[in-house]
Amino acid sequence: MKKLTMFYDGLCPLCQAEILFLSRRNESGLLRFVDVNSAQYSAEAVGVSCQQALDSMYAQYDDGELINGVAVFCAAYERADLPKLAWLFSRPSLQPMLTWGYRFFAKNRHTISSLLGPTALRLVKATSNQKRD
Repeated sequence: MKKLTMFYDGLCPLCQAEILFLSRRNESGLLRFVDVNSAQYSAEAVGVSCQQALDSMYAQYDDGELINGVAVFCAAYERADLPKLAWLFSRPSLQPMLTWGYRFFAKNRHTISSLLGPTALRLVKATSNQKRD
């Protein structure tokens, strides 16, 4: 299976929670995460502007192939050994609803995240800490 680099908004607590959740499950090492707001992100190298990356979730396979939108979540969940979520996000019948839902979220990310993000981030961190004990 090809490695996948996900480009995310590190200023969004809900996005941070998702990336932390996925990183904790990245036992196979098939996922990499790059904050589009960091110096680590190169729009020129990826071929996707920072604004494009913020408007629609993007990821890149290690062979250079770009994917975006709901397909990113399906690929990430596969690599994080979350087969039920990967299956759900791969259903053609759900693609229109999932695409609409993600576009709505991306457009309103900071408002939604200010309401739900801090709690989600605390839950992911607490769950992660419990697994280590």
